[in-house]
Amino acid sequence: MASLEEQNQPKLVDGRARNIVNLRISVTDRCNFRCTYCMPADNVEFMHRDKLLTFEEITRIVQIASGMGICRLRLTGGEPLMRKDLPVLIRMLAEVEGIEDIAMTTNAFFLKEHAETLKEAGLQRLNISLDALDPEKFRHVNRKDCLNEVLEGIKIAADVGFKSIKINAVAIRNFSETEIMRLVEMGRSDGFEIRFIEFMPLDSDQTWERDKVLFGHEIVDFIRKKYELIPVENSLEIGPASEYNFADGKGRVGIITAVSNPFCDHCNRIRITANGKLRTCLFSTHETDLKELIRGGASDEDIIKTIRGAVLNKEPGHKINLDDFERPHRAMHAIGG
Repeated sequence: MASLEEQNQPKLVDGRARNIVNLRISVTDRCNFRCTYCMPADNVEFMHRDKLLTFEEITRIVQIASGMGICRLRLTGGEPLMRKDLPVLIRMLAEVEGIEDIAMTTNAFFLKEHAETLKEAGLQRLNISLDALDPEKFRHVNRKDCLNEVLEGIKIAADVGFKSIKINAVAIRNFSETEIMRLVEMGRSDGFEIRFIEFMPLDSDQTWERDKVLFGHEIVDFIRKKYELIPVENSLEIGPASEYNFADGKGRVGIITAVSNPFCDHCNRIRITANGKLRTCLFSTHETDLKELIRGGASDEDIIKTIRGAVLNKEPGHKINLDDFERPHRAMHAIGG
């Protein structure tokens, strides 16, 4: 696809002058885990497979979006590796002109089988969800007894040589306190950036309460009891995490304060759900159906106009801390992490 300049297309900018360059694409709502902050333990209703975007439909959206300035992609789920033949999609996306970076969020369970193939297909970076290194706590939060398999997958992924691997841990009060330094030491010894994400109200069971959130400043204070941390300047202008380097030069941690100090003013991302709905915020209560447009024979111009209209009305912020906050109708696994 021709560049923005060649098409005389303006960049994708919302009503608050935020430049949108990052597209998160959910490829499935299915997952082999049942994490407490995301999914119910059982009786989960998944999308019918014919409702999911095909690889060709996803690629068409990316081709259109790249012509509007989108240059960074992240594949999510559910667990994206539950989607059959995912490396085929990655190869298709890697060939789209203008796409500079392709990443994936995963629970790492299947990486031992697929890490090398994923990298060969064009996947550059991994964000791995790992909330606990204590086996009992891991089993409690993920409702699955497979910590060893996850750690094996992480090791194999590291050996394959991805551009970067980040470990994401949801921070929950009266749960995560014992895991913070375990994860920090893992990151320092193995070369991973560890990122702590404040627990957000996206769980299917709707048990979230503000009192259950372990706040980012508390995590930073906890780490500083042992290590000196140096803030990375302007890190929020690049991504959602406030980042800190260890003063001894050995590693980095990131803190995503989605609840206590939202980064909405710097948000540069939009999302596509597995069934083709455009969401302009993780907490959107409104979606725009791109799949219906595509399967209805819409032209690229029609889809461009629709995306621009949705992005123009992108929410100022998620309102978690306001009285009129409304939970999204989907849980995290159905939105895309």
